[in-house]
Amino acid sequence: MTTGQAGTGGARSLDIDELDVIAPGAFAAAVAPLFEGARGFLGRLALARPFDSVEVMFDRARAIAHAMPLDEQLELIDAHPRLGASPAAVSDLSRVEQSTGADDDAVARELEGLNAAYEAQFGFRYCVFVAGRSRGALLPEFRAALDGDRDAEIHRALDAVIDIARARYATLTA
Repeated sequence: MTTGQAGTGGARSLDIDELDVIAPGAFAAAVAPLFEGARGFLGRLALARPFDSVEVMFDRARAIAHAMPLDEQLELIDAHPRLGASPAAVSDLSRVEQSTGADDDAVARELEGLNAAYEAQFGFRYCVFVAGRSRGALLPEFRAALDGDRDAEIHRALDAVIDIARARYATLTA
């Protein structure tokens, strides 16, 4: 059986065979750390079982994320912390993902400004799959996103959420 730490304290199984048969609430609790606890999405994903494989689970997760009503899509995106958020304000998994070296104060200030501008323009948080990149390395992509279309940004952010969850699953089950 494969297990992983569920950032809420105790280990919860992420074995796909178990995830397919446990109660919906237990399923949601087990996979919540992968998706930063976005409740509407987790409920929908629980109802989409059985998956039979990890790949199918994440394929369905992506399809569900893109098919949900807009308010639930934004809830899923906004469940993730702001890029460059204080380590005290993020989940254990986000803290590890965003701790790729010390960035200077100028990077932190720019991220703060970009976050504010992005949220004012689009109405939701900028979400990106960090994948071990430093915060400074993410700045050009973040700046470019401000020139994007809102619908395209929602689509991109939803894909990022699923990519992040997939990487978290791999980390927790390694």
